[in-house]
Amino acid sequence: MTLHTDTAWILFFAGVIFTVALLLGVWKWQKMSTSPTGQAHPYVDIAHRSALLYSFAAGLVSAFVQFSEWPAGVNLAAGGTMVALFLITIANYTRLGLQGTTENQMHNPPSSMRGVLALLIVGEIGGFLVLLTGFAAAQL
Repeated sequence: MTLHTDTAWILFFAGVIFTVALLLGVWKWQKMSTSPTGQAHPYVDIAHRSALLYSFAAGLVSAFVQFSEWPAGVNLAAGGTMVALFLITIANYTRLGLQGTTENQMHNPPSSMRGVLALLIVGEIGGFLVLLTGFAAAQL
């Protein structure tokens, strides 16, 4: 079976995110091995774990893209939005781990945080609902 082009792109980025997760795991291990407590900074740990989880989430998203009724452009936009937001979130956690200045980004957040969180909610949940309804229309 040949994957649709939109599916192939989402699956490719799932692999990219998984590769990032593996590299973040090396960084986490390095931080753990040089820390007096044996622990990495919380956001180094969060970046690593979230990248692992997002890589598998992107793989799941690719299945919904493949079997959706909607046109390829709609599926790619919905899945691509989700993947882009996954990558942005991982990058932010990585930035916080590199800075090492906070253990909780929600403690005294910048005023823009509400807008960013709203974008994540709409983009991730909305993108998935588009794919889920396309799947249901085609498969149920």
